[in-house]
Parts: sequence; C-alpha cells; structure tokens
Amino acid sequence: MARRVVITGLGTVNPLGNNVKDFWKNVVNVENGIDKLTKFDTEAYPSKVAGIIRDFNPLDRLGKTDVRRNDLFSLYALYAALEAHENAGIKEDTVDPTRMGVIIGNGIGGLETLENEIVKTTQRGGMAVQPLLVPKMISNIAPGAIAIRFNAQGPCFSIVTACASGTDAMGEAMRLIQLNMADMVFTGGTEAPLTPIALGGFCVLQALSTGRNDQPDKASRPFDKGRDGFVIAEGAGILVFEELEHAKKRGARIYAEVAGYGISCDANHITAPHPEGRGGAQAIKMAVESAGLKPEDIDYINAHGTSTPINDPVETKAIKLVFGDHAKKLKVSSTKSMTGHLLGGAGGIEAIVTALAIQEQYFPATRNYEEPDPECDLDYVPNKGYNGTIRAALSNSLGFGGHNGILCLKKYAN
Repeated sequence: MARRVVITGLGTVNPLGNNVKDFWKNVVNVENGIDKLTKFDTEAYPSKVAGIIRDFNPLDRLGKTDVRRNDLFSLYALYAALEAHENAGIKEDTVDPTRMGVIIGNGIGGLETLENEIVKTTQRGGMAVQPLLVPKMISNIAPGAIAIRFNAQGPCFSIVTACASGTDAMGEAMRLIQLNMADMVFTGGTEAPLTPIALGGFCVLQALSTGRNDQPDKASRPFDKGRDGFVIAEGAGILVFEELEHAKKRGARIYAEVAGYGISCDANHITAPHPEGRGGAQAIKMAVESAGLKPEDIDYINAHGTSTPINDPVETKAIKLVFGDHAKKLKVSSTKSMTGHLLGGAGGIEAIVTALAIQEQYFPATRNYEEPDPECDLDYVPNKGYNGTIRAALSNSLGFGGHNGILCLKKYAN
C-alpha cells in the first residue's frame, strides 16, 4: 500500500496577498489583484494590465545577500517557502534532512535578470555581465535556494512544463513520498514574468486580454462570453507535502490529503489544447482513479480557467468527458479571475486555494462572470462563493506544449 501524503504547510506571495491569511481572505471576498502594468512603459503593447504583487519587501523575511543573489522568481519562491516552513511548524530535530526534498515548478526562469544583462552586453560587451547571471537565471536555482535555506538534502529539482509546472512539481513530490524517497517535500510553483520580452511574447501570440486596459479589474473573466485572453501575473505558492505518519508523529496540522495525480500530453499543437479536450480528460481521469475515487466523489474543481476564447470551452469539454451527468453537479471556479495567470506559479497558489476550500468547506467564486457562454455550460460559482460540502477536489493545470497536470486533494480522515 502506497504511503499517504498530506499537506501540512502553506506559503504564498501573489497579487491577492503576501501571505496565506490575506490571500484566502481576498479569495473569499472576491477581490481583484489585477491592475495597470506600470513597471515599464507599455505604450507599444496591446495588453497593458497584469496581476501585480503589491507592497512586496523581500527584506521582511530575507537578508540582503538573498536579495542580491536571486532573481525575483527565486525570491518569490524562497519568501513563500519561509512562510510554509513556519506554517508547518517544522523543527530541526523532527525532520531528517536527508529525507527532506524540494521540487518547484517554473516556466521561464530568471527572465528579468537575463533581459537586463542582455542590455548590458549590447552596450558594453559580453564580459559586462554580472558574475551571478547564470545562477540567477536558471530555473533550478529556486529549489536550490530553498534547499540551502532549510538544509534539505533529499531530492531537489525543478519542473518545467509551462503553465502546468507547479502542478506537475506537486505531483512528483507526492510520488516521491509515496515511493519512500522522502518524508517531506517543499513543492509548488513560482514565476516573475512581468518583463518587456515576456509581455511582448504573449502579446504577439494574441494570448493576452487587450480589450479592457482601462478596466483592469474586468480583464480576467474565465468562462464568460466576453473573455478575450488571459492576464499575465506574478508570484509563488509553496506547500509542504508530508508522509502522514511523519506528520502525525510531530503533531502537524493537516490541511488536506494529497490523494491523486494525473498527467498527459495533448500531442496536438504547441499552444492550443486538443479541441475535444482529449488530453485534459485523460489527466483528470487518471487523477481521480489514482486517488481511488469515482467521478461522483469529486465536489469541486479549481479550473485552469485562463479566460482565453479557446481554453475555457475545451476545459469544459474535458470535464464533461470524465464526469458525464455529474459534471452539472460539480462546482467549477477559476481563481485566475482574481489573480491573473501566474504561468508556472499558477498551480502552487491554486493548490493552496483548493486545500483551503476543502478545509473551510467553501466554494470559491469566479469573478467577472456576467454573460454565459453556450460552450461553457457548467456551474462556475459566479461572482460569489459560498459554503458547501467538499469531500474531494481537483486543481487543474494545462500548459503550452499540450502539458496537462491534475492534482486531486481530499478531506483528511484517519
């Protein structure tokens, strides 16, 4: 029998809050984390809004050396991991460092550092780059920095599957614990993509919302008929996954059980999902079955729900393929309507929402749902969340390249 895995720690910094308490409060209140992007001049860009972290001061938890040595995507991850560590109540003498791992998902690494150093080399030559360029830009430095901070000597690596990165990282963390390769893993996702090249890259793909630059709070509207693209966002969500008996032995609080994981590839197109939701359905089915559950056991889905014209109806099709008539009974919401899309960091903060939804028995809302789309015909918890029974839930992530990662969480019971 596979070892059971539970969630014992949560940490985040994202457009809805710089800690888990504020984040969850703002999710419940259906607040907006999207604003006009003023970090650089957006005059030439058709999309001018983003999910922006406010009042972030890394020195609140980190030292000056940490800030100097890390790109923003690593700082977000380390900052959130410190909260997760504290939240989990971890003491050095209760964890074997060789049994502690770190697996973090990230889509594009230290892009801000890379862009800045390219400007330097263009102006001053190749040897003008800072000595820390390489370690600041590589994706695996985020888990490396966390491992160094907590002396985590077990498995440590990064996952890069575009927008599914964070969820795939958590799925692999679950499997490592099940396979007895670790007792505890810091996992989740991080991203810092608010840079000129990233914004331009997604704009030329015509993936971003462009029609509500003067109403940023209305720009992200998953499953709504008037959606016109996703809103790029920044931040990190880090969770502590732990083997059940290990958690119980040290008296840890348990948010939810990590019950299943599904993974697949559409094998269809570099950016577009399979039009019939084939890959998403395959991963959803795998996640439910690997959890030892039936489709009718699932009560809530935190959808990928990006607010793009193509993704939302395809994800709806995938859900209906797996759940059949039960799909109409499910509550399905997208918290990207409040945060925007954190790319590789999305899975981390959405798993936090899913875990807290189970713990609090609360269905989070989809903000800005105003006009139903005939192609999106499920219950998307429009505009206002409410309490209800959640026995088990899914957190969906679907990425460029056809990557699908689905995490299944359930209410913990002895």
